[in-house]
Parts: sequence; C-alpha cells; structure tokens
Amino acid sequence: MTDPAALSFADYARYRVNRDLGGLAAWFGAKWRGSLLFKLAAAALALFVVVWVAAWIWLASDLPDAESLLEYETPLPTVVRGLDGEIVHSYARERRVQLQYPDFPERLKQAYISAEDKTFYSHAGVDLTGTLNAVVDYASKMGSGERAVGGSTITQQVAKNLLLGDEYSVTRKLKEMILATRIEDVMSKQEILELYLNEIPLGRRSFGVQAAARAYFDKDVSDLELHEMAFLAILPKAPERYGRKGQEQAALGRRNFVLRQMEANGFITEAERAAASAKPLGLVTQRRERSVDAGYFLEEVRRQLIAEFGESAEDGPNSVYAGGLWVRTSLDPEMQDAAREALREGLMRYHGNRGWGGAIATIDVSEGNWARQLQSSPLGIRYKDWRLGVVTVREGSSARIGFSDGSEAPLTGLPNSLKAGDVIVGRPSGNGYAVATVPEAQGALVVQDAQYGRVLAMQGGFDFRLSDFNRATQANRQPGSTIKPFVYATGLDNGMTPSTQVDNTRYCYYQGANLGEKCIRGGRAGQFPMRYGLEQSQNIMTVQIGSTVGFDNVVDTIERLDISEDAQPYPSTALGAGETTVSKMVAAYAALANHGRLNEPTVIDYVQDRHGKVIWRADERPCRGCNMAEWDGQPMPRFGLKGEQALDPRTAFQVMHMLEGVVQRGTATNLRDLGLPLFGKTGTTSGPKDVWFIGGTQQLIAGAYVGFDTPRNMGGYAYGGTIAAPIVKSLIQKTKPRWSDLPPVAPEGVRMVRIDRRTGKRVFEGWPTDDPLSGIIWEAFKPDTEPERFTRQDAIAARREEILELIRTGRLGAVPSQQENAFGQPSDFVEEQGGIY
Repeated sequence: MTDPAALSFADYARYRVNRDLGGLAAWFGAKWRGSLLFKLAAAALALFVVVWVAAWIWLASDLPDAESLLEYETPLPTVVRGLDGEIVHSYARERRVQLQYPDFPERLKQAYISAEDKTFYSHAGVDLTGTLNAVVDYASKMGSGERAVGGSTITQQVAKNLLLGDEYSVTRKLKEMILATRIEDVMSKQEILELYLNEIPLGRRSFGVQAAARAYFDKDVSDLELHEMAFLAILPKAPERYGRKGQEQAALGRRNFVLRQMEANGFITEAERAAASAKPLGLVTQRRERSVDAGYFLEEVRRQLIAEFGESAEDGPNSVYAGGLWVRTSLDPEMQDAAREALREGLMRYHGNRGWGGAIATIDVSEGNWARQLQSSPLGIRYKDWRLGVVTVREGSSARIGFSDGSEAPLTGLPNSLKAGDVIVGRPSGNGYAVATVPEAQGALVVQDAQYGRVLAMQGGFDFRLSDFNRATQANRQPGSTIKPFVYATGLDNGMTPSTQVDNTRYCYYQGANLGEKCIRGGRAGQFPMRYGLEQSQNIMTVQIGSTVGFDNVVDTIERLDISEDAQPYPSTALGAGETTVSKMVAAYAALANHGRLNEPTVIDYVQDRHGKVIWRADERPCRGCNMAEWDGQPMPRFGLKGEQALDPRTAFQVMHMLEGVVQRGTATNLRDLGLPLFGKTGTTSGPKDVWFIGGTQQLIAGAYVGFDTPRNMGGYAYGGTIAAPIVKSLIQKTKPRWSDLPPVAPEGVRMVRIDRRTGKRVFEGWPTDDPLSGIIWEAFKPDTEPERFTRQDAIAARREEILELIRTGRLGAVPSQQENAFGQPSDFVEEQGGIY
C-alpha cells in the first residue's frame, strides 16, 4: 500500500482519482450486474444527456453572434433641415428616434421594468420563475389556438426583436434563452436597456419609446407625465391593441396595473399612484404637422438622396430609410410658403369662373368601406379650409360627402356629372360643404440664389397631395420668348452691341427651287437698336440676329447654358420652339445675373451620416489654408469662384441690363411699381399653350410657368405678361425684404455710356432720369464698342423714317395686330417657317 503522506501533491491527486474512480466503477459494475431497474435508469439517464447535448449543439450552432449587438445601429429615418437649420421633414416608413441611456427619464425605465421584468437587474438573462410560469401557460393553452405569454425578460426580448424574429415556437424560445445569456455576457444592463427602449415595437408604426411618445401623446419622453409613462409600458404586450378606439377600459386597467407594480417595487408612492390612476388616457388622435408644406421640393431632395445612397438598409449603411442621415437643404420656408401661395393665386386667377373640372379620382362606395379607402389613399389637400372627400350619396339635387375620419356632411353646388364614388374637394358652406373647383391648369414656380445655384423654393403644381408630378423639373415645355436673351447674348459675343441697328421690317428665307424665297413682315418696320428688339420681344429682329451670327452659334449658347441638349440650328429655335424646364431656365437667367457663371441648381447643401460626419456636399470648392493650425499672417483664405464660366461676364451683364428695360417699358411693366432693380423676360408659346416669366435681381431669380399638363390652347388673352409675371410679382410682394434694392454690380471691362434710347447713339447733353420712358439712358458697352455721337440730323432722319413708314402702312392698309404667340411672334410664324424645328 502506498503511503499518501510520502507522495507529492500531484502524485497524491492522481492516487485519489484512481482510487475513487476505481471504487465508483466497482460500485456501478455491481449494481449493473445485480439490478435490471438500475440498468434501465442508467440507460435513460445516458440517453437524456446525449439528447440534451445534441439539442444544445443544434440550437446553439447557428445562433447569431451576441457581440454583433455591440456594433448594432438602429435603422433610423433621414432628417431634413432647411436653410436656417430647423427640421422641416423626415423620410420614414417607421417612426424611430434613437436616444442615449441618460435621455430616458428614470421613471419611464422603472415603468418598463415593473411591467416587463422586475428582476432585470438581478438575473443573468433568464428569469427561472417567469420561465416556469410561461411553461405552465403554454401547457394550458395547447390546442386552443391562443398564444402563451410571459416568461421573456427584457434581455430575451432584445434577442427576439433584433436577432431571432417573432416566430412562435418552443425552439425559438430556447434559442432566445441561450442568446439572452450570451448578451448578458457581452453587454451591460444599461446598454441592454437602452437598446430595448430604442427598438421595442409599440404600435402606430412606432419603434422605441420616443417615437411612441410622439405617436400617442405628441410629446417628447422628457415631457411625459407618470400616467403616460405607465401607458407606454403596457404596449409591448399588445402594441396594436391598447391604442385603438374601443379599447379604452382595457388600456386603463392594464395601465393602472403597471402603476400598482411600480408602487410595489418602491418606485412611486401610494399618493403618486392614486393621482396617476385617476387621470384619463389622454391619447392624441392626430399629431401636429411637423413638416413644412414643400412637397415638391422635399420629393426632389428624396429622389436625389435615393440616387446617391439607396433607399433601404439593403442598399448600404447610409440609405434614406434606415441610415439616419441628416440633410441640410437650401429650402427657405418663408420663401417656399410665398411661392406656393403665389402660384396658387395665379392658377385660381386664371381659372376664374370656369366650371368644375371633374373628379380627382373615383372609389367604390358600394361596400361601405370608403373611409378606409380614403385613409389609404395618398390624395389630400392643404388649401384654406378645403377638405378632400368622397361623394357617398347622389340622389337628384342632393348629395353627401364623406371624409377619411368616417364623418359625413351635406354637399351642395352639385355639377351635373357628379356621382357617388367621385373623390372631390369640398369647401365649408352653411352646415355642410360645397363642391370646390381645383384649377385644371397647372404650373411651377422656382426661386434660386443667383450666385450659388441654391434653390430656395420650388412649387411644382397646385398641391403635391393631388399630383406629385413636378412641373418645375419634370415638365419639358417650349420656353417661348424667354429664350430670346440668349440669342441676343450670342449676337453680343459676335461683335454686336446693345446699340447695333437691326432690321425689323421683314425676314426672308429660301424655301427651295420650286417655292423660291419667302418674306415675313415684322411688327414696327425699320431699323432699331438691339435693346428695342429685346424690350418689345420683336421676333423678326431676334431671327435677324440669329441669322447674322449663325444659328449654330445660337445653339451653342443654349447648350452651354444647359437650357437644352437637342436644340436645332433653325429660326424657330431662336424663338423658343425647343423644350426645357422651369428649373433650367431659372438657372440660365441666374448665370446672366452671376456675370456669366452657370451653377447647377441644387436643393441639398450637404449630407451627414448618423454620427455627424459629412459624407456628401454640393459645394466642392477647395479652401486652401482654411484648416491651418495657426494663422500665418497672410490674408484670410477664401473659396474660389463657384460654377462654370458659360458666358463672357460683360455679355451677361449687357443682356441683364437690357432686360431691365423689359420691366421698365417692355412686356413686363406690371412689375415696375415694385421699385426694385428687376430684370426679366416674358414668354408665350404658340396657341398659346404655355406662358412664362423668368427674372429677378442680381441676387435672386424667380421663374414661373403656367399651362395644361396635356398642352392645349389657353385662350387668346393668355400672355406671359398677364398670367406668369403677376405670379412672380405676388411672390416678391410677399417677401419684399428679401429682395435687394441695390443696383447690379458690373464686371470688369464694362463701360456705362449715355445713349439715346430710340436711336442707340451716344449723347453728351442731358442725363438719364427716373422716368422709364426717358429718351436718354445708361447703356453697357465693352471697351471700344461705344456708338457714335447722336446729332440733330440723326433725330430728324429718324423722325422722317418713322413718318414715311406710317404713310406706307396707310397706303397698304392697316396691318392687323399680331399677338405674341408661343414664341412672342406672329401666331403663324412657325407654320410659315415650313414647320421647321
């Protein structure tokens, strides 16, 4: 026998193991040989162990990694800010707001712990007592179709919501328990609770308590009262039930249970519990609108963001609907409101007393679910006190209108074609509603910063909720006479000056060997300075200039300014026969104000990821020296010029200066009384089908267009100066302090010279006055291009030519007044061109 006292520790340990195991083996062998019952029990135990180990391996082998939660980022909506940094909108399919642990009120956390997991701070992921209760509940409900509840700790719910999903099965429950213990090993209790409170689904498309606080009470979590916190804590059990109409008593009972649990856990006093239990639920049925009414602008932002970053989480970490982006836009809410109202006023003014244009849409009201159909429809309107509804009943001269909240009211002012199922707009009238008419003609209005290309406002129709087609960026229409300034710019770039004499008598063109030459008469015959042709929108003079400098050069100017990519070198192009958008025309006019530098219109300034890092910016100009650690004593670093030099700066200023005359004495004189240094141009296309005005100051440019979505004649009285220009005027009146009254700054190399406005010749006697019809004005010239001096003989000759022209006109018979057509020219001009485009 070995003496244990003489052995080392290692040898002694080996000795004891061999002795004890040998004794255990001998005992097991004796029992095995002598007892059948022992054999059966031992075999059953071995089988149970094998099955348990196999099940554990099977359940745990494909579980997600709990450590992934350490890097988990909540899917968050994109938040949009306006020009002033204030939040104006968010792009979200679910309501989500991420908070940090300290942001959650202590009593809100206590409410959830009392309702969901009172042993949260003491268990290791699984509460055995709760699990046993859940097993009993599951057994009692087997075969009944009811779902067992309870047993899940907060940690288990995190595992279910973020890693496993909501499959109802025993295996999912077992996996949930395994994962919960692993989560507890890698995350602190605070981290787990923060994740839970940010991710728990709580109904009304809300995930997390902050989003739910907004959805149910229109409050932030920091502003919630005790009874409201207790209500939110009941929602995990039935997120789509307790907030519904008709479930008030069930919700109150469950809420008060949570309050009692909070009292039992020592979180609140009896008096606090009693006071909170006595309060009503206080749920809101409709949240306050927190989005600026700028649907067309915000949809353009969304479209660009999706193109850059993708739409959903599958498209990348910075997607629009999951990436939690912070987007700074150029949206100016004040300017946007003014633009929206100005365009609506203009459309209503044009619509006048025209009748009802028909239903916006139709739905089936026979099954009685019209309210739900309206709720699910994207249609709506936010104009005055008008409401979108559906005709629920039409019987002879009586009818009723129903709204999305299920209410109904009498309907009057019934058009003959109105029928049940028509989705219409109603305006309050007496004790009911009357049928309101939404203008059938549509339009667009854009306001852009001329120096940087930032779009401050964009309204692409009467109401985005009625039609999301953005006529500011998506409607390609003929620009009419608004294209003419760029024909004149081409002339100035090719040796002409504002005083160059251009023939307005006739334009002749060759039609081929069989037809020979054809000539078209102008308006007022004779030779006139270029300025006159632009101010009075003279078509013959415009085509003469294009012919003189070459229509290929005109097309080159149009393409350099990104007005059109497929302009053709024909006379009709010089009169606006191509197609473009309001946004592009505004950008081109902004280039005139910006000394010829063209900026691409932008609606987004920059984009930050959820952590605040700028991941995209519109202005990519470098600023050398801006990040120096210390000042080196040199002048302050500055950004370089923005945009592309598309026109000679002097040419751009000359055109802008001539366009001031359009406002002072041309086709846009209704803007003159604004008292601002405005320039601009009207346009009216053939038919007329479209009317335009583009213009502004050297700082801000606005452009308006009105027409039918399916082009048709707007009426012989429709002109850019009478329909579109008043829209821009209304915009400016609503935002007058934003428009500078300082005269425009000329670029280097421009000489201001006194000239006679009628002849274009230089004068040395007399000075320009404030009278817009003054004979003497300042004119902009490039060096060494100033005109000759005006003499008495010039005045006599000009007057004699004018008299002779009047005599000739009298002998030939009065020429009918030729209204400006789509291109600001005789209505048959394009047809007489042989249909050339």
